Amino acid sequence: LQIGNSESESSWSEFFGWLKDRGLRGVDLIISDQHGGLVQAIEKHFQGATWQRCQTHFIRNILDAAPKYMQDALLEEIRGILHAPNKQAARLLLEQVLAKWEEKAPKAMQILEEGFEDATAVLDDPERYRRRLRTTNGVERLNEEIRRRERVIRIFPNRESVYRLVSAVLIEMDEKWISGRKYLDMSDYWQWRKTKSQEVQTMNEKVSTIKKVG
Repeated sequence: LQIGNSESESSWSEFFGWLKDRGLRGVDLIISDQHGGLVQAIEKHFQGATWQRCQTHFIRNILDAAPKYMQDALLEEIRGILHAPNKQAARLLLEQVLAKWEEKAPKAMQILEEGFEDATAVLDDPERYRRRLRTTNGVERLNEEIRRRERVIRIFPNRESVYRLVSAVLIEMDEKWISGRKYLDMSDYWQWRKTKSQEVQTMNEKVSTIKKVG
C-alpha cells in the first residue's frame, strides 16, 4: 500500500519500483484500463508481461464514440468479438463488424480496431480463467470496499490514519482469500504456463536441430 498524489507515470513508476524492491517478480499478466500514465509505467517496469486492457472500460470507450441510437446493437456485436472462443474467430468477427459499422460510426470503429489486440489478450489464456481476467472487476470490488469504509470517515486527519484504515481492509480481504474464498485460484494457470513454456522450448530445439542438419 502506498499513497500517491496523482496517477501520473512517475507516480505509478515509483510504486512499481517500490514493489520490485520489496521482492515482486515473475509478473505474467497485468489487467488495467488504458490510463496513459499507468500503461507507460507498466511498459517500463514489466517488460515481457502480457497487458490485458479491461474489456468493460474498452466497451465504454467504443460506445461513447458511437451515436446513441446505435449503441445497443453495437454492444451485442462487440461482446461477440470479445467472447469469441479464440483469437482467430475474434478476428473474423472483428472484420465483419468493421465492415458493417465503419461508415456509420467511424470513431467507434477506430477505437475498436486499434484496441483489439490488447482487449483480446485474454483469449490466449485457458478458458476457465477468461471471465475474471478480462476486466478489472476484482480490483473494482476491492476499491468499493475501501470506499465504503472511508466514506464514514469523510476527511482523514493525516496520512497515517489513511494507512491504518486501508491496510486493515486489505488485511481482512487477504485473510478471506487465504481461508479459501479466493477470487482467483491461479494454481492451474501456472501449471498451464509451465507446460506451454516446455512445449515452446521443445519446438525451438527441433527447429535448431533441423537448421543444423540442413
